[in-house]
Amino acid sequence: MKHTLLAASILTALGLAPVQAATLGNDKLTISGFGTLAAARSDTEDARFTRSNQREGTAGTTTFGLDSNLGLQATYTLSDRLSATTQILSRKSTGESFTTELGWAFIKYKLSDEIAVRAGRVVTPVFLISDYQNVGYANTMMRPPVEMYGQVNLENIDGADVSWQHSFGDTNVTAQAAVGVGRGKSYLASNHSEGHFQAPTGAVSISAEHGPVTLRLGYTQADFKLGDAATLNSLTKTLRAVGFPQLADDVSLTEGKRMSFTSFGVLADWNNILVQAEYGMRRGKEPVYLTESNAWYTLVGYRFGKVLPYYTHAKFDGKGSNIVVPAGLARIPALNAALQGAVARSSQSTDTVGVRWDFARSAALKVQVDRVKPGAKSGFLIDVTPAGVGKNVTVVAAGVDFVF
Repeated sequence: MKHTLLAASILTALGLAPVQAATLGNDKLTISGFGTLAAARSDTEDARFTRSNQREGTAGTTTFGLDSNLGLQATYTLSDRLSATTQILSRKSTGESFTTELGWAFIKYKLSDEIAVRAGRVVTPVFLISDYQNVGYANTMMRPPVEMYGQVNLENIDGADVSWQHSFGDTNVTAQAAVGVGRGKSYLASNHSEGHFQAPTGAVSISAEHGPVTLRLGYTQADFKLGDAATLNSLTKTLRAVGFPQLADDVSLTEGKRMSFTSFGVLADWNNILVQAEYGMRRGKEPVYLTESNAWYTLVGYRFGKVLPYYTHAKFDGKGSNIVVPAGLARIPALNAALQGAVARSSQSTDTVGVRWDFARSAALKVQVDRVKPGAKSGFLIDVTPAGVGKNVTVVAAGVDFVF
């Protein structure tokens, strides 16, 4: 699938192109969809491999919940300039069963051929493939590397964005700015609960496409707030009780803490050669419990007709929290150890080999093997037993992606 066909599949899956989309009535309503049916299994029960916003994942068992999903999108065109779009997505995330979420819900107005404004719920423009990271058919890999995409849990913004598109010769440039309340969730393994993030968020991105190459630069800043983290709230309560109120304020996420995320990505599809790479940095603008980090991945592949084998290497390097722990806390060893463990750095890398076969016009079969190498704090693995600390994990997955 050439770069232009990849772009077409993305637009189709998101309901932004009429190909393969069903129309009702007087062609004002367009319905499209996408999905993945996949199974995955890891080679150990001593650690659980998940996506960044998941609870179940796989720990020595076969699961259909790691990568399977189903999305439906409807767009109603009121005029040449005004339209409304809604997208729902069913998947397994922080709960035990499949749930259906509202991914998109916005009204779009075209001010001109180059400028458009959307109001409602949009995807946070954080990563290279943010707009279509849940559309398996539009991606080469089974799933985005958790090392990179696990750095930011804000998937949506309830607010507004404005985009500008312009062609400079053979180069197409798109700039986007979004503002509103960012929302996301995460599974909190410490007490087996679900944490909901919300944050006043601003994001800007700019991308340039020239022939087979796309470059993208993004910057997001948000005041992260996580009020339902029971373990963290208990820790801050204890710190206040023993005479460390400033440290408790620094650790707490009940009030918004300002953080930023910067990313740069490249996608090139030329003469059967595919290269995709991304680099991201998370930074705290004030003392904050969440650790700072750098992460990157590189994917290379070569297409043989409809078959595309690929290899990916991803790495996450947690820098640790920017909180300064007072020396006096050492007088309370148990509390000091708990805090030091909570704010310590983590790390992980993954080597992936896989193959994609576009066996039909709107469907692709993928088989992928990940070798996960956890470092400090067991990386992104959860439910790690003493026997699983530092133990590499192999995950095998196979599935079919489709759009309709």
